[in-house]
Amino acid sequence: MVSLDDVEAARRRIAGRLHRTPLLGSATLSKQVGADVRFKAELFQRTGSFKPRGVLNKLATLTEDEKARGVISISAGNHAQALAYASAVEGIDALVVMWQTASPLKIAAARGYGATVDDSPPDIPAAFEHLDRLVEETGRTLVHPYDDPLVMAGQGTVGLEILEDAPETDVVLVPVGGGGLVSGIAAAVKGRNPQARVIAVEPELSCALHASLEAGQSVTVEPRSAADGLNGPYAGPNCVAVCTELRVESVLVTEEELADAFRFVYGRMKLACELAGAATAAALLAGKVDVEPGRTVAAVVSGGNVAPQTAAAILAGP
Repeated sequence: MVSLDDVEAARRRIAGRLHRTPLLGSATLSKQVGADVRFKAELFQRTGSFKPRGVLNKLATLTEDEKARGVISISAGNHAQALAYASAVEGIDALVVMWQTASPLKIAAARGYGATVDDSPPDIPAAFEHLDRLVEETGRTLVHPYDDPLVMAGQGTVGLEILEDAPETDVVLVPVGGGGLVSGIAAAVKGRNPQARVIAVEPELSCALHASLEAGQSVTVEPRSAADGLNGPYAGPNCVAVCTELRVESVLVTEEELADAFRFVYGRMKLACELAGAATAAALLAGKVDVEPGRTVAAVVSGGNVAPQTAAAILAGP
């Protein structure tokens, strides 16, 4: 289990190395929901997402021998960029496995930050198989994109910042791919306020955590959402355990609701997020979350690595 103490330790390790992202209000959505809605703008974080928090926390615990052997991971893009960035800062060689259908923008960005990117696998399942082989062959340390307790604790620092900026927050919405962010935030928020609600938001077409919570164990799904940042093929077993123990709630949104929220976040809030970043707004706009009047709601918006042509296509929609 990841605890509040773990999250607070992570914050000490990464202190002063990342941006303190703002908590922005939305009068329009607050009026519609009947609650005070704030958005934690993690799309403004270094590399465009919350991911460097967990990576920096993990790298800070490596031995000199592990650093010398380098690190490895797998990612649709945002974790790849975070690992590349943080490894460059620490002087560690990084190898990232991606796949041929991953975002070209994110592949180029990971290489731009200094990582070696292996995008030879044709799809996500093949990429995970390739990762397992490379870990064994290279001896590199795996920095899992979400199911490492140190990574989860680092992501949980988002929750600490939310409660510091708005101590009255009693509902927190979190976008979910593999579950690292929501489990870390749940540890932080529930540790400070056990009565607070933490709600995981996933696409209907990529619902690994939702399915895992229903099954009582980690299950594998076939992710098909256009929100590539949320396309985790499975929820991490550690993440499922934390979310089960802390009674994290789960809601699903449709592809149409994601697109509508993307246009809202762009047009009304002026936030250039990617489709995955609009998931929490989608849940609120579509009425998927029952919020008591007068509550304070914090919704995480991450990340900000959207290709211009993708944004244009969504914005041009109905």
